[in-house]
Amino acid sequence: MAQYAVLIYSPAPADPMEITPDYLALLDRYPAQVEELGGKIVTGFALQPSTTATAIRGDLVTDGPFIEAKEVVAGFFVLEAPDLDVALKIAKLNPATIDGGVEVRPLFVPPAE
Repeated sequence: MAQYAVLIYSPAPADPMEITPDYLALLDRYPAQVEELGGKIVTGFALQPSTTATAIRGDLVTDGPFIEAKEVVAGFFVLEAPDLDVALKIAKLNPATIDGGVEVRPLFVPPAE
């Protein structure tokens, strides 16, 4: 199956310790929804709040995110799905779409030599 990165965007600073019990319940149901549609979550990670980020541009290192934004990357997971259409159906069910959003990108596979 094809693999996709699903990037999770949430309102800044996207602190995973501030997830509400209702949102957590939606997250708990999500893996079963993924499987019902023929997908599989390979691995996933939540990120620390954007306030913990360190940005680097050339030789300049600064505390804080790369850019100031209302929404930040809160986490990501790798999804296996039969095709992009299924991956998008799965992504639309992600609870992050309620107050943030998700981005789906195919993982790069080098061409055969």
